[in-house]
Amino acid sequence: MKHFKLLTLSLGVAAGIGFAMPVLAAEEASQPPHRHWHSEGVFGLYDKAQLQRGLQVYRQVCAACHGLKRVAYRNLEDLGYNEDEIKAIAAEASVTDGPNDEGEMFTRAGRPSDRMVGPFANDQQARYANNGALPPDLSLIVKARHHGANYVAGLLTGYTNPPEDVTLPEGMYWNKYMAGHQIAMAPPLSEGIVSYADETPATVEQMAEDVSAFLTWASEPTANQRKMMGLHTLLFLIFFAALMYGVKKRVWKDVKK
Repeated sequence: MKHFKLLTLSLGVAAGIGFAMPVLAAEEASQPPHRHWHSEGVFGLYDKAQLQRGLQVYRQVCAACHGLKRVAYRNLEDLGYNEDEIKAIAAEASVTDGPNDEGEMFTRAGRPSDRMVGPFANDQQARYANNGALPPDLSLIVKARHHGANYVAGLLTGYTNPPEDVTLPEGMYWNKYMAGHQIAMAPPLSEGIVSYADETPATVEQMAEDVSAFLTWASEPTANQRKMMGLHTLLFLIFFAALMYGVKKRVWKDVKK
């Protein structure tokens, strides 16, 4: 038993942080407030206007560092964009394709069938541009974080000054919802940084909720269809049960008890 404990401790130290440290760090972080999301619940559906605002925040703010590689441009049809609008959005991206007939790679404008193009060619380039930190891809960030969209929105609005007895390393920022509180990402949102097409006031809270809702959709773009299918199935089963009950009553109505 003693040897097993020593081995466990050694493995924890070898991992760089130790098995217990992430748990302690997570307990130190404040729990983000729960917000109302249109997609919550069995019958909750995405708000397309909010998703379009969230896409705008992602494209104008988040896309400078974070990719969305699991989402194709054609998926934006779910947000209410038509074919021409999707083609225009995709064409703004440059996609490396090939090889051509001469065996060389080439660059072309994006197409609706392409996955969303990220800001960096590879992880090494991303680390170099961000002082060694690797910005995560946001395709599944809502699914990957405890508290989901509440955490993402909380993180975007949780930047504060550190306690007086804490000195942050250069390039680090204090965030009350981050495990361990120290984060390499500078506060990405500020009042009016985005001008919404629908003229919604672009407050930090509004932008944080909109982009969090958009990233929720990105992590599960078929949620609306799945919920509608479930609702139709439930209504069919209720109708079928009532029909079968009526048939049973008619078949057995002449049989004496």
